[in-house]
Amino acid sequence: MSKKCCKKGSDENKKIEKLSEFLKVVSEENRLRIICLLKQGEKCVCEIYEHLNLSQNLASHHLKVLNEAEIVSSRKEGLNVFYSINKDKLGKYEQAISKFL
Repeated sequence: MSKKCCKKGSDENKKIEKLSEFLKVVSEENRLRIICLLKQGEKCVCEIYEHLNLSQNLASHHLKVLNEAEIVSSRKEGLNVFYSINKDKLGKYEQAISKFL
């Protein structure tokens, strides 16, 4: 690998900055547990907080952070909100992890 990743403003450095932000988001234990649960398939927020033994407010907070980072996607159906993994985005982060680590 070239030294481009160390140079401020380079494309490689920008990718490292994005990867760093991703790692900060998923380094929180509950968020990582939510991702693990959602890898099994789409879940309603009520299933997530009950399964992980979290309050609904705390689960919703973590889901909001994951949604803003585009790691998960959400859709509303009636009064329920369903979450799923954004496979494209997560796949790009997995590639970046492989490349830089």
